[in-house]
Amino acid sequence: MNIYVITLFSNMFTEVFGGSMLWKAQDKKLAKLHTIDLRQFGIGQRKTVDDTPYGGGDGMVLKPEPLFAAVEHAKKISPNAKVLLMTPRGEMYTQNKAQAYSDAKQDLIIICGHYEGYDERITSLVDDEICIGNYVLTGGEIAAMVVVDSVVRLIPGVLGGETSAINESFSNNIDIEYPQYTRPEIYKDLAVPNVLLSGNHGAIADWRKEQSQKITKLRSLDV
Repeated sequence: MNIYVITLFSNMFTEVFGGSMLWKAQDKKLAKLHTIDLRQFGIGQRKTVDDTPYGGGDGMVLKPEPLFAAVEHAKKISPNAKVLLMTPRGEMYTQNKAQAYSDAKQDLIIICGHYEGYDERITSLVDDEICIGNYVLTGGEIAAMVVVDSVVRLIPGVLGGETSAINESFSNNIDIEYPQYTRPEIYKDLAVPNVLLSGNHGAIADWRKEQSQKITKLRSLDV
């Protein structure tokens, strides 16, 4: 899978793409992650990418010409790629959506919005508009990182255990994952639950299910 991120701030992705599971996925040739500098498609000598909005208002809006050119550039490399736009106006992003993108094995082009928004005409090139939460970020870069990480880690072979992704919170609409513990058994007078030390796998499974359901219920009450 190839993922192309169109952004004005490519340097923000250097450490993210070069570390942890995203690095592992690329090292194992399971994914290739690229950034496309929107500025290189800017207009005129100053490579302008934004302008004031028609109708007035504060801030600047990303111009259509650079955005169209950047998407068209990525499409020349990967004609069948799905185009995603990071926007607070989009569909709420979920684990199921991440799984669908990963399962499709289809290249992705991700557009990072910035400033006060983007020229609406860019949406004619977009397949999915994605929102990662009910809040506003300075730009779409962090949202794009969330999407990239959540999709790539689901590619078979990226995570260590065969069932790691299957048993996680939100996967396949299961309850939120149960609490985890490791050594030492007691730390600062806080002890690991006895059931996890019992060796009784049936009792452990029951405890984990009970804890998952309890946490899921509490979370639903907080929403």
